[in-house]
Amino acid sequence: MTVGAFRTVDHHGPLRAVVVGAGAMGRAWLNTVDASPTVDLVGVVDLDPNAATAALSACGVPPVPVSTSLSALAEATLPDLVVDVTIPSAHYSVTREALDLGLAVLGEKPLAATLAEAIGLVVAAERAGRLFAVSQNRRHSPGLAALRRQVWTLGAVGTVSTEFFRAPRFGGFREEMEHPLLLDMAIHPFDAARYLVGGDPVTVWCEEFNPHWSWYRGDAAATAIFEMTGGVRYLYTGSWCAPGLETSWNGRWRVSGRHGAAVWDGEGEPVVEHAVPVAGAAEAAAESRARGWGSPSPTDIAGSLADFEHALRTGLAPSTVAADNLLSLAMVHGAIASAGTGTRVVIADLLAEAHRDAVDGADEDLRPALRDWRPPTPGGNGGGSGAGT
Repeated sequence: MTVGAFRTVDHHGPLRAVVVGAGAMGRAWLNTVDASPTVDLVGVVDLDPNAATAALSACGVPPVPVSTSLSALAEATLPDLVVDVTIPSAHYSVTREALDLGLAVLGEKPLAATLAEAIGLVVAAERAGRLFAVSQNRRHSPGLAALRRQVWTLGAVGTVSTEFFRAPRFGGFREEMEHPLLLDMAIHPFDAARYLVGGDPVTVWCEEFNPHWSWYRGDAAATAIFEMTGGVRYLYTGSWCAPGLETSWNGRWRVSGRHGAAVWDGEGEPVVEHAVPVAGAAEAAAESRARGWGSPSPTDIAGSLADFEHALRTGLAPSTVAADNLLSLAMVHGAIASAGTGTRVVIADLLAEAHRDAVDGADEDLRPALRDWRPPTPGGNGGGSGAGT
C-alpha cells in the first residue's frame, strides 16, 4: 500500500521516547524502551502521576520526568516519538495530540476505538508529515515468521485457518467490553493472516456469541470467514471463555495450498508437508532451522520498536504503518458489523461508510484533509499520497 511521506529524525544519537500509559502493558513498554540501546526513555505520562512513578520503580527503570500532560512533558523533554499504551478509547486523543505536537507515534493495537477515528488519525498523520504505526507484535514472532516462509513454498493458497481457545480472567475493562474477543484480541490473528498470505480482506461473514458460563459482559466467542484478495479464504474461530485444552496465545494455524499444507501450534516449529517435491522447500526449512525458525531479531514488542526506529532513520515505512493497518482493523469492525446484522459485509463499503462518519465528526481543522482522502482499496493503493521518504 502507498502511504504518505513522513519526517525522519535528523540526529544520530538514540531516539528520545515518551511512554503514555503506565498500566501493565505500559510497564512492558517501559522495560522494552529501557533495554533498547538505540532508544532512550525521557518521560512517562499517565492520568495518575503516582502510578507512573510506581511503574518506573517496579520496572527498575531510572527515574525520568512524569506528568499528566503530554504537551507539557514534550515541551520539557523534546522527544522524537511517543509510545501510546493507553486504553483503546484514549488512542484518538493521545495520538492526535502527539501528531499535532509534531511527534511520531507508535501505538498499541487497536489503531483506534472506531474505524472512523482510525481514519481520522491516518489523515492527521499524513497532514502532519509524521510517522504513525501500530505495534502488531505477532509479526515479530519467530514461529509466525517461519510459517510465512513455508507458506511461500505451498504455491497458490486456498485456505488459512486459526483456532484460538483460552480462558483468561483479566478483570477490568476487557470483561466489560461489548466485543472483547473481536475488538481486543482478534486483531492479532487477523493481521497475522494478512502478513502470512500478503493479502487484504474483501468480505466477511461472522457470528458472535457468549456462552452461558461466560464471565464477560460482551460476546466472548466468534467464528468468522473472510474472503481475501486472490480468492483466499481465512477462517477464524475462537473463544475467551474456553477452559481446557487451551491453545497458544498465538492460536493454532493451518495453511492449505496447491502443493501441500503447513501447520503451526503457535509455539513450536511449523510443520509442512508437500504433495509433490517443491523447489526451494528444503532450503526454506533449513534456513528456518538455522535462524531459529527464521526469527526476526529482536522479537515481540522489541521488534515493533526496532522497526519503528528503522523507519524514522531511513524513511522506509514499516509494514504496520497506520495507513496499512487500517485494513487489519477493518477486519475487526467488519466482523462486528456482520455479527450484528447477520449479513455478509463488504470491506470497501465499510471503509466508505467509516470515511463519511469521520468527515462528519471531524473538527474544522482536519475536515478538509479528510474530505480529500480516499479509503484504501483491498489489494491496491489508497489512504495515502506517496512513499515514506
